[in-house]
Amino acid sequence: MRRLPAFVAVTALAGFGLVGCSASAGASCPTPTADPALSAAISATGDVGTAPTVNLRSPYLPTQTAVDTLVQGEGEKLTEDGQQAFLDVTVVNAATGETAIATPYAADFSRPLTLLELEKNIPGVGELLHCAAEGSRVAVALPSDTLPAEQAQGLGLTAGAPAVFVFDVRKVFLPAADGVEQFNAGTGMPSVVRAPSGQPGVSFPQNDAPTEVRTETLKKGDGEVLTADSNVMIHVLGVAWGAKTTFFSTWDNGAPGQATASQLPPSLASALEGQTAGSQVLVVVPADQTSADQQALRAPADKALVYVVDILGTVG
Repeated sequence: MRRLPAFVAVTALAGFGLVGCSASAGASCPTPTADPALSAAISATGDVGTAPTVNLRSPYLPTQTAVDTLVQGEGEKLTEDGQQAFLDVTVVNAATGETAIATPYAADFSRPLTLLELEKNIPGVGELLHCAAEGSRVAVALPSDTLPAEQAQGLGLTAGAPAVFVFDVRKVFLPAADGVEQFNAGTGMPSVVRAPSGQPGVSFPQNDAPTEVRTETLKKGDGEVLTADSNVMIHVLGVAWGAKTTFFSTWDNGAPGQATASQLPPSLASALEGQTAGSQVLVVVPADQTSADQQALRAPADKALVYVVDILGTVG
């Protein structure tokens, strides 16, 4: 059996090593409906997050795509195609019952992926994992001739072979901050609006920018408290004071970023320390304190900078 490198979905944020749905949506997202034939044919023993021992009655010849949740997790659900997650997988040749290939099942939280990227690599799989929850083990069956020959070969399968994938959903990150809205009594700060996806936009007051760093918690999450050493997954929008366009946006890049909090520009690092996962934070940095931002994010010089940060979760 060959070992499959962990799926890679990395979006680098220039300069400081960042890599690339709401609670109600997750709550209303049903667990994938189990296929009785697959349920009767498969078992997988071992803890989620460790390499399972997969027993598949063979030959198992599915005539259509099928899914079965072998272990039901209780964590965040995969509700959006662009949502980041860490998965491990064991691939079984359904005709023979033999394991063809598997990921390392190592404690490696450096390479997340999305359902959209998974679907591109293994057609037919991504949509079947929709609504799978963190902590789950999910079996997905694909009939013969579903996988293109090149993908089949890369997975250790012969062209035209039916396959069963046993996924361990190790970690699922929020698609956007889902915390409780907070009241902020301060004046002179920008206002933040949000699209249905959670993507923020900024409108500015008539006054000049603050002359000191100012921070407001717009949403308060109930997740882990961040420290300077926390490895976090975040969405970041950056816009110069009064500008109509962003100078930086992970939303526009198509994927959030991953970084140790202390590696961020100082004003952002300070603003995030002590915040909780699920929170959304507004930060304003005066023009005379943006040299690190200019270097790391190519922020414009001589302008106050405004950041909206969604804390999607901690890594590891």
